Amino acid sequence: MTEREVDAIINRALSEGRRYLMEDESKKILKTYGIPVTKERLVTNLESALEWAGKIGFPVVLKVCSPDIIHKSDFGGVMLGLKTPIEVEEAYNKILNNIRGKKPQAKVLGVLVQEMVPHGYEIIVGATRDAQFGPVVMFGLGGVFVEVLEDVSFRLAPLTKEDGLEMMQEIKGFRLLKGFRNSEPADLEALADVITKVGRIITEQNEIMEMEINPFFVYSKGLIAVDARIILS
Repeated sequence: MTEREVDAIINRALSEGRRYLMEDESKKILKTYGIPVTKERLVTNLESALEWAGKIGFPVVLKVCSPDIIHKSDFGGVMLGLKTPIEVEEAYNKILNNIRGKKPQAKVLGVLVQEMVPHGYEIIVGATRDAQFGPVVMFGLGGVFVEVLEDVSFRLAPLTKEDGLEMMQEIKGFRLLKGFRNSEPADLEALADVITKVGRIITEQNEIMEMEINPFFVYSKGLIAVDARIILS
């Protein structure tokens, strides 16, 4: 994928009156900038869902794709750990029934079939375009750390890799990333690289107002973006 294709994704969304990119669209942009993302495919029928689940490899995740639904889990739009074609079929139908029951007016573009990746250190990396300071990048541990403790750090973009490493060291949860007790340390070099790339995206793509990768699973070697969303200006 090229930067021209990134422009095409953004322009198509704006032409459709959308301020939110779909998860698969957001991840295509991340991938263009060299950020690892999950294997996935957007499908529009059950037959394709079953086909791509087999190609991607079990277990898989199914997620609803709708411009009217931002928090998919709130509407029963996410099904995890599907290990067989029967489970995929049941989950596919259940997702559509959930959306019809909880938000019948929502426009459903399809269902995302995604690989189920191992749980790692749960990270959130985001960026916003501040009216006063310009592009700003945010980093923190995911889960309760960001929701309850608000354990995050910020930097103006663009950033260097050294800036990314400093951001990690500023949060209270950094001790966990270094390897706590019997846990292996997180791949801090790869994580710092991702932080700089998020800074590039928010700096170079002027139509992007906010973006968030959450969760981002980081392992002792490597990392992967599990979910992402981008908001346009």
